Amino acid sequence: MPVLNVRRYGDPILRQKAQPVEAVTPEIRQALADMLETMYHQVGIGLAAPQVGISLRIILVDDGPRGPRALINPAIVEQRGTVRGEEGCLSIPGFFGEVERSEWVRVEALDAEGRPLTFEAKGLQARVIQHELDHLDGVLFIDRLPPVTRDRMKKKIQKDGLPEDAPHHAFAL
Repeated sequence: MPVLNVRRYGDPILRQKAQPVEAVTPEIRQALADMLETMYHQVGIGLAAPQVGISLRIILVDDGPRGPRALINPAIVEQRGTVRGEEGCLSIPGFFGEVERSEWVRVEALDAEGRPLTFEAKGLQARVIQHELDHLDGVLFIDRLPPVTRDRMKKKIQKDGLPEDAPHHAFAL
């Protein structure tokens, strides 16, 4: 399983709306395996297909002790509460910010075998799912920051670029 290149801020695919997966094929399963290898190689806890150049509605979420979970065509069908927390992104290495997200979500998706599933998530898992779902719609965590913070971050990226060997901080998705 090859480690895929993680697309970085400025790559147009990160701003595109990903297409639905029509069927879970051997190619989709291979993409999932490659994404999993890439996510763990990058020390991430979530990864969306557009981050590795695949414009399909697929995400991976590290589900703690249960291991990784593949979600195909995921959708949040219910959400409650709000909570602020620090986020980073494998596509924007070295940058972090406080983002407001729903505290609890109910998700519907297909699993890696194409079977429908519904589950609830809260805390960090809910945050990771929301962050990765944003990627499927061309939204980055910096878009959810207060305008002044977002603009400062964008100016710093334009001026200095993204670091090649940014240390991992709280978590990167």
